[in-house]
Amino acid sequence: MVRTQVQLSEEQAESLRRLAAERRKSIAAVIREAVDLLLGEDDRRARIERAIAVGGSASSGLGDVSEKHDEYFAEATLAHIRR
Repeated sequence: MVRTQVQLSEEQAESLRRLAAERRKSIAAVIREAVDLLLGEDDRRARIERAIAVGGSASSGLGDVSEKHDEYFAEATLAHIRR
């Protein structure tokens, strides 16, 4: 693990102490959990943006998209991956 130093407001520090006590964990463990959640959220947001980009590239003006959406989505995904 890497040691780091962070400055918190008094309110943040007190809330963090209470949360850690409620969860029966160390403050460091609670902070690591929070960092993991934040990083996971950023990763999730990036995946959503990629999916939207792929979906947007599939708009072709075809009238049967509601019936063949899986097929068109697969084609668009492969085309995006090959780029």
